Order: sequence, then C-alpha cells, then structure tokens
Amino acid sequence: MATNTVTKEQVQEIMDNSEFEVIHKVFGKQCIVVAKLPNGFTVVGESACVDPSNYDETIGANIAKARIENKIWELEGYKLQNALS
Repeated sequence: MATNTVTKEQVQEIMDNSEFEVIHKVFGKQCIVVAKLPNGFTVVGESACVDPSNYDETIGANIAKARIENKIWELEGYKLQNALS
C-alpha cells in the first residue's frame, strides 16, 4: 500500500539521479536548466535578472534547479494522489 506522503528523501533521490543541461546567458540575463529525470521525463527550470550586468551563472543555475525541484514535488504529489485514488 502506498504511503500518503511525498518525502524530501524521495525528491532528493530523483534530483541526485537526474542529468542536467545548463544554458547560460540567454539574451545576456537568463539561465535555463533542463533536467532529465531517472525515468527519462524532462523538466525545465529558469531564472533571470533584470540587468544583465547582475547576471551570475552560479546563482542563476541554483535558482533554476530549485524551481525544478519544486516541480518534482508537484509531479510526485500528483503521482501519489493517483495511486491513492
């Protein structure tokens, strides 16, 4: 029987076992990250700054990956809800 909780450990395991492609400096101020999850599904995260002179590759990639992690939480919640219904 499925548990009724998505755990941080589940999400972290998916993140740890995903492949990431990072595309920097789109229009000089945006970062796009594509994650290929362990099952082959892809998820996109992005970040941007207002002024290109403030662009930082590390910060941009970290924000985009955090957004991917949030999407994984949603996807795992959806998957769990289906299993429980």
